Amino acid sequence: MNRIQASTALALSHRLATEQSERRLPSLVAGVVRDGDLVWSGAFGTLDGRHGGPAPGDGTQYRLGSISKTFVAVEVMRLRDEGRLDVGDVIGTHLPELDLGPVTIAQLLTHTSGLQAETDGPWWERVPGEPWDPKAASAAHLRFTPGTRFHYSNVGYSVLGELVARLRDEPWHAAVKAGILDPLGMTRTTTRPEPPAAPGIAVHPFADLLQPEPEHDAEAMAPAGQLWSTVGDLARWAAFLAGRTAGVLKPETLDEMLHPVAINDVPDVAWGGAHALGWQVWNADGRRFAGHGGSMPGFLAVLRVDLTSGDGVVLFTNATTGLGTAATDLLNLLAETEPHAPEPWSADSTQADDVALTGEWFWGTQSFTLVLQPDGGLRLGTPGDGRGARFVRRGDGWVGLEGYYAGEPLTVRRDDDGRPVQLDLASFVFTRTPYDPAADVPGGLDPDGWR
Repeated sequence: MNRIQASTALALSHRLATEQSERRLPSLVAGVVRDGDLVWSGAFGTLDGRHGGPAPGDGTQYRLGSISKTFVAVEVMRLRDEGRLDVGDVIGTHLPELDLGPVTIAQLLTHTSGLQAETDGPWWERVPGEPWDPKAASAAHLRFTPGTRFHYSNVGYSVLGELVARLRDEPWHAAVKAGILDPLGMTRTTTRPEPPAAPGIAVHPFADLLQPEPEHDAEAMAPAGQLWSTVGDLARWAAFLAGRTAGVLKPETLDEMLHPVAINDVPDVAWGGAHALGWQVWNADGRRFAGHGGSMPGFLAVLRVDLTSGDGVVLFTNATTGLGTAATDLLNLLAETEPHAPEPWSADSTQADDVALTGEWFWGTQSFTLVLQPDGGLRLGTPGDGRGARFVRRGDGWVGLEGYYAGEPLTVRRDDDGRPVQLDLASFVFTRTPYDPAADVPGGLDPDGWR
């Protein structure tokens, strides 16, 4: 295990203890992850919420709630990579009992299917569940036109769990265990609590009183929030999210899953988050985060990873409500007290073949500077600013990574001496001088030139 400074550990512990005390949480456990390792963990309170009660620890199970959805989503993408499905498939192709029209797997993953949020029956999180029933599933309702807006749907992940079960020919949780949990060594992540495990508790909002919350098997709704885990296990999932996929998922598939797709837009409320293919993503103060939150009666959970640094935080409490900003604060404390050292610069002779591409290029009359990146890619202008973008090499050319040119091919044209004289990009032409008469500019140039 990597080590953090004693002063950092003290600051993290103090912040967690403050959260448990001031927010009146029965027990609160958390850990921070750096370079794939759990470098700090803390636990405060008691499992029963009473003075002198049993203490929680890294190995104590808490309910994950909707963080369970991230495991289902990864298993769906594993099936995609195996060629068993395409995320653009209409869900009825694989589950013919569903009469949901054009709803696709991708829309279910991103909560853009328009499918109802909850079941038609009683509050499924607090009552025993029922197995998948094709007749009941066929009666699911669309609240919105598929693909037109974000609408969080627990029912949608019940459908995805059945999709996994149908294609794997085994229960969804067995598929997740075999394909994800076992390879990552997550031996304390299960579908029902296994001792030591925290009981679910409701804390009275106006008095220091407690009430137990029910626990049961949600059956068909289980993929939406059934899993239980520990700080130690979820730290491994945070490391996975930070890129240490250990062969469970292709790195490029994980990158695909983290691309923001749908924004939960609420009028008069500023937003900085979105939903991707199974993951939540956030922008905060110029930093990109990913993860998921979770809640079930008696439990709250947080998984959050800084995608730039790879630092992550996991946090659990056994209270129905009351959690504040401790998870984000712990991650920020680590970044502030022990920032990552920048990678040392060194020369890269492999860039010699492409150095002729660098320098100033013009799109019409607008200037863009093209530079080579340490990862072997190109940067044209400032990404996110107008038409600026980064490009990665694909075959004999380049492909855009983000912004206007995401997925668009960039082709380099050269003169008879092999010198780059023109860049063709999404039908646009970039030249070494504004409207270079020696280039093949669409629409041609006035024969009298500049005057």
